[in-house]
Amino acid sequence: MSLSACRACNHAPGIVPILSASRAPRAMLVGQAPGKVEAVGGRAFAGRAGKTLFRWLERAGVDEITARERIYIAAVTRCFPGPNRSGRGDRVPSPQEQARCGQWLDAELAIIRPKLVIPVGKLAILRFLPNVPLDELIGREHSIQTAGGSVNVIPLPHPSGASSWIYQGDHPKLLNRAIRLLGQRLRDAGITKEQVQESATTAGNGPAKSRSVA
Repeated sequence: MSLSACRACNHAPGIVPILSASRAPRAMLVGQAPGKVEAVGGRAFAGRAGKTLFRWLERAGVDEITARERIYIAAVTRCFPGPNRSGRGDRVPSPQEQARCGQWLDAELAIIRPKLVIPVGKLAILRFLPNVPLDELIGREHSIQTAGGSVNVIPLPHPSGASSWIYQGDHPKLLNRAIRLLGQRLRDAGITKEQVQESATTAGNGPAKSRSVA
């Protein structure tokens, strides 16, 4: 069974897994779970939080089009879990849902074998790193073993406006440090916007043109 056909969690009709549009991934970005906007449009990080996330990646040297093509976008769970019963935000996926979806992420790590993983938000960070305060994780690079082998992990806080972490204390400095680290590793992977454009020109295609995303 393919990920697109998975219905293991018995969500409401029409709620299906969100797939990555990446065609040549050299890194993986792992979110928490799709939101309502993503569920409607079928595209990861398409809402307000996504706009913030892609601004961070732009600062690291990768524009949104390049990011969607060269970074495989996954998540702890791939289907919109539905609204929170409180009426505020989305429901946190249950441990059972996370476990069912975990097999897909393990398989993707084994197939893609990325050298860089970027977990976004606490739930995604906990999938790869210890349960300690974000202050001890954000702004640092961590080396771990996954199903795909040894990888460098550079976590980012959740970009949602509902998250107050990025505005507290010295957290903006930690975020800036994380973005600088990302810039270094994305250059190492050869997927910054400038590198992709230069590669296209060197290959004899002339100046790189804007690309559409399926």
